[in-house]
Amino acid sequence: MPAPLLARRHLLAAAAALTASPVWAQTARTRVRLETDKGVIVAELADDKAPITVANFLRYVDSGRMNTAVFYRASHAPGAPEIGIVEAGVKDPAKLYPPIAHESTTATGLRHLDGTLSMARFAVGTAASDFSICCGDAPYLDADPNLPGDNLGYAAFGQVIEGMEVARAILAMPATGSALNPEMKGEIIDPPVRIVSARRV
Repeated sequence: MPAPLLARRHLLAAAAALTASPVWAQTARTRVRLETDKGVIVAELADDKAPITVANFLRYVDSGRMNTAVFYRASHAPGAPEIGIVEAGVKDPAKLYPPIAHESTTATGLRHLDGTLSMARFAVGTAASDFSICCGDAPYLDADPNLPGDNLGYAAFGQVIEGMEVARAILAMPATGSALNPEMKGEIIDPPVRIVSARRV
């Protein structure tokens, strides 16, 4: 067999072996498509860096429970209405799974950048279904060991790869709804934006 053809066969065989190898499979990242009233958002999840948080999010997606979630909060950075977060979650307590362990950004190496998906929480270990999408960089959501008190930040676990214009449109919606938490006054979207379907792609 001519040397160029033999070399090509070796390259093709090596490529096939790499594609089938367990290492290749472990580095593949799951993608999720969220269809909302305002359009479609596609996110790539950091399975390799935040496995607990990603597995929890996928549990809501795969069970169909995320299909009942809504984007209900739009929080703006002071003096910069185009920057902030939009927050979504399952509102029926009967459809919530038990909360998960916290994966700090100091452990995962992830950061809260424009388009980052992050788990909402109260105390550490209370995150359930609620998640946010960053519209603009949000370093204040990262863990910071130099701060006093609860300095573990929030658990980043994915990145929007399509549909940031949808997230920004949600951020710009009227937020005049009633807030049960006084700290969220002026941040409750009325009416909320439904997640019509959530599925892996």
